[in-house]
Amino acid sequence: MTDPNFYMTLSAAALAGLGMLTLAVLNGWRGWLAFKQQELRANADFHPAAPVPNASARIEIADLKERIRKLEAIAAGVDL
Repeated sequence: MTDPNFYMTLSAAALAGLGMLTLAVLNGWRGWLAFKQQELRANADFHPAAPVPNASARIEIADLKERIRKLEAIAAGVDL
């Protein structure tokens, strides 16, 4: 197994396989991006009646409501 042609052939085959795998992944990525663009274009005409707040806004509102409850409890003299 000290034949240099064996190692050259093996490395060329590995490089060709890596190239094919890279091309397949790139093709899949481009297809996924095209799908997402098509999905966004399809949903661009849809306008909901009331915008839905994102998750961080809902969490912040819930946190503020909890703070108000605690302040009201303190003001009323209730022991938490």
